[in-house]
This record gives sequence, structure tokens and C-alpha cells, in this order.
Amino acid sequence: MIKKEDLKKKLTPIQFHVTQENGTERPFENPFWDYHEAGLYVDIVSGEPLFTSLDKFDSSCGWPSFAKPIEQLTTKLDRTFGMHRTEVRSKVGDSHLGHLFTDGPIELGGLRYCINSASLRFIPVHQLEKEGYQAYLQLFKK
Repeated sequence: MIKKEDLKKKLTPIQFHVTQENGTERPFENPFWDYHEAGLYVDIVSGEPLFTSLDKFDSSCGWPSFAKPIEQLTTKLDRTFGMHRTEVRSKVGDSHLGHLFTDGPIELGGLRYCINSASLRFIPVHQLEKEGYQAYLQLFKK
């Protein structure tokens, strides 16, 4: 487990705020909300694979939205700001990623993982092998 002091040196202030302090970045002012390149989204803290571009869709909410994760994520009830939401966290890094909603496209399963760009690092398909994620190349082969 990486110490908070070390993470503050490794991450930008917004990445630290989102992943370690359960923050939220501004909608439509983040790098991946309308990003369309093929590849893998991993936890900015731990590097664990989270989502692929194949499961990303435009929800018009201002944050990246995915129909499903690659593997099971940790969820917990979030009652902040007087709301009842399902918080989504990475398993290995325990990073706050965003929230899970049930208003996603029915044809994709009906779920919407609304994720902060600040919690993600994107790896393009052509760099997966170089970055050590070659096992995920098969997901992009038709």
C-alpha cells in the first residue's frame, strides 16, 4: 500500500483529491468525458485494469461512462450531500473512481459507471504490450 505522502508527490492535486478524498472533478472539464480512442483505462494509483473503450458510451453527463468494468469493483453506499448513491472503488488501489447508476443503455445492460477522469490512466491499444497489459489485447480483436 502506497503511503498518502508518497501519493501526494506522485499524483496531481485533482487526482489525489478524487482518488484519496472521494472528490469529484468538474463535468465536461476532464480529459476522458468525450475521448474515443481504443484502449484500456487503468487505476491511476495502482495500475489495475478497470474499463475498456469497448464498454464506454456517451451519457452526456460530462464524465466518462462505462457499461461494465473488466473485473468486479468494490461498491459501497454513499450518503453524502443528502443523496443515496453507490460509490465505485478499485479493488487493489482502493481508489475512489466515481458512482454506479442504473440509468445506462438497456442494450448494454442498463448500468452506468460514471467515472472521474482523474482516477484513470488511459493506455492506447497499440501500447498495451509495451506497458505490460498484453493480456488485454485479445479484448480488442474481432
